[in-house]
Parts: sequence; C-alpha cells; structure tokens
Amino acid sequence: MTTTVLVRYFASARAASGVDQEILRLPAGASVEEALGALRERHPETLPRVLEAASFLLDGVAVRDPSRPLPDGSELDVLPPFAGG
Repeated sequence: MTTTVLVRYFASARAASGVDQEILRLPAGASVEEALGALRERHPETLPRVLEAASFLLDGVAVRDPSRPLPDGSELDVLPPFAGG
C-alpha cells in the first residue's frame, strides 16, 4: 500500500522546486519527515536549504512533529519564511 500526498510550494520553495505542486507516493504510514526526505532527493540542488528554514501545513494545520504520519490523500504545504510584516 502507498500514501499519496499533494505537496504545494509557496514563494521561494516554488522557485527552488521549479513547480507549484507535485504528487508524492510514499509507503503507507510514512511521516512528514520521510516526505521531506523524498523532496530533498527529488530536488537536491536547491530545495534542501529552503526546507531547513520552512514551516509546513498538513491539511491546513501547522506541523509541530515531523514524525506525524501522513494520511492518504493529504496536502502538505511548504511555507518558507516570509519577509515583511
């Protein structure tokens, strides 16, 4: 079984990945951290640095624990730090 996650990128994360969004297929029970590892492998040149500083929303809720499992069909938003107030 697999878990399918829609990853959406914003601001500099979009620039670093080169796409607005993409689908990840991971083993069932995969965590947010495992998803981030897969994204680092897909975009090794530019995205890892952005991911280090980014925050994440899972289905609209802030991710505080990266070991949190990903439900099948979920959305993971990658939000880099934003300048300004």
